[in-house]
Amino acid sequence: MTAHEATTDHPTARAVTDVLQPRNVLLVGMTGIGAAADGWSGIPWGLLAALCAGIVPAAYIEWHRKRGTWGDRHVVDRTKRLPIFLVILASIGLGSLWMILGHAPRGILYAMLALWAMTVGLLAINELWKVSVDSAVASAVPALLAVVHSPWWLLAYALTAAVCWSRVALAYHSIAQTVVGAALGAATAVPFLLA
Repeated sequence: MTAHEATTDHPTARAVTDVLQPRNVLLVGMTGIGAAADGWSGIPWGLLAALCAGIVPAAYIEWHRKRGTWGDRHVVDRTKRLPIFLVILASIGLGSLWMILGHAPRGILYAMLALWAMTVGLLAINELWKVSVDSAVASAVPALLAVVHSPWWLLAYALTAAVCWSRVALAYHSIAQTVVGAALGAATAVPFLLA
């Protein structure tokens, strides 16, 4: 347990932030978007998207955590986040290229490009001010699912609010940092609306 965890012990918030961390949200969300894009044959594309957007970056963070570079997956120090954003951008970029070459359904490719653009926005903001990546991802996925599946997915914003609350309760972010992250995440649906 880090000193940060010891001073901000809140079991419910910890459970929410751990269960609804980006890799888990992306695994469920991108698989659903793949299925919406092309039925059962879209699911492997969704899993590839989840791998590139969520699992590879999480594995990179875990590798550094085990090496002692960062105390935990949250990388509280804003100035240490640049390599993570670069890994995310490279991973999503390579995954998108694979999708283009493999003739993936447009819907899942648009979702990948939307996440890539969101990451560019997070990186730009992070250079000046700390922003919540967890909140951005927790907002992007319901927005994308609402556009490709059904507006009923907007009800999942209750989970987005829970993620934002947990990040503040654990003192990882301010309210403003979670709101800005969530707003940027919601903007990922724009390419679908314009397509």
